[in-house]
Amino acid sequence: MVEAYMARARSFIKEAARVRNLTSIHHDPDYVPHGPIYRNANAFHRSYLEMEKLFKIYVYQEGEPPMFHNGPCKSIYSSEGRFIHEVEKGKLYTTQDPDEALVYFLPFSVAMLVRYLYESESLKTDAIGRIVIDYIHVISGKYPYWNRSVGADHFMLSCHDWSIRVLCNANTSEGFNPAKDASFPEINLLKGEADIGGLPPSRRSILAFFAGHLHGYIRYLLLNEWKDKNDPDVQVYDQLPKGVSYMSKLKNSRFCLCPSGYEVASPRIVEAIYAECVPVLIPDGYVAPFSDVLNWKSFSVQIAVKDIPNIKEILMGISQRQYLRMQRRVKQVQRHFVVNPTPKRYDVFHMINHSIWLRRLNVHIQDFGVP
Repeated sequence: MVEAYMARARSFIKEAARVRNLTSIHHDPDYVPHGPIYRNANAFHRSYLEMEKLFKIYVYQEGEPPMFHNGPCKSIYSSEGRFIHEVEKGKLYTTQDPDEALVYFLPFSVAMLVRYLYESESLKTDAIGRIVIDYIHVISGKYPYWNRSVGADHFMLSCHDWSIRVLCNANTSEGFNPAKDASFPEINLLKGEADIGGLPPSRRSILAFFAGHLHGYIRYLLLNEWKDKNDPDVQVYDQLPKGVSYMSKLKNSRFCLCPSGYEVASPRIVEAIYAECVPVLIPDGYVAPFSDVLNWKSFSVQIAVKDIPNIKEILMGISQRQYLRMQRRVKQVQRHFVVNPTPKRYDVFHMINHSIWLRRLNVHIQDFGVP
């Protein structure tokens, strides 16, 4: 029965993908996806509506906090913790009947495993691997679901660097496979809430901004090239001057530089979106969050590592008209990255679930839209 429902959903989504309008034709009281921020607005909308009807997650109850059924909610790894806590509430998408589930959640927090088991002095991760293997042995011996699919319909969530993996650190050079793995945003909520909004475009006096410590070779190249230039247009710091607010700089910038660190993901991407600043991705093998449905080219700039010396020239070459279009689209796409105390339709919690839903369906919306 589950497979029949999924087959019908696939058919509906593929049929919807034939409509190439920039606006979905489906009715929705809350939000109708529209515009070039989507690869195919109609296919995404139909897929999302089908997910709301059919998607069911079974959360294994085995394991004890703090490493299971728990995660950080006020840290750079808050995406991981917030998702775990929402799923554990059992109000959205979850089922108590494993036979009706489409996917099965392995409820360990990699951030918490690292906190309690990682041996920083020796850099050993053996204990983390053992506890994960032991957990799979327990659930595969107690339930038929892992062995039935060899774990293909099971998923885990991790912001650190099997089954469906939902990762912040979506690095293709380290085995990330967009066909079965999902990239989700790294969101730094040190205060527990997002600071959303910024100055209007006409009042943003900084062309491009970055502040961050040396962390990986891309940041080294960026800091080495721009930190000591004292260019008022491209402001790059390893440490902000005393009394200068990081958030005020973001909100006063037209473009926000988001270089990868030791890991390819960066919370600066979401920080830029929250500040309504156009993100400038400087990645190395990074698959951007929700890129199976979002057209990142429409609301962000991607600069190759080799072009770091040319950042100012590249950004100055973007016309005012094009910048204003991109900035409006950043404000539109914001809803998909917002963390709400109680999840709202189309927010980041629902978008993470939608990414998992697509991989369980084995449907690639990006094939239906822009390249």
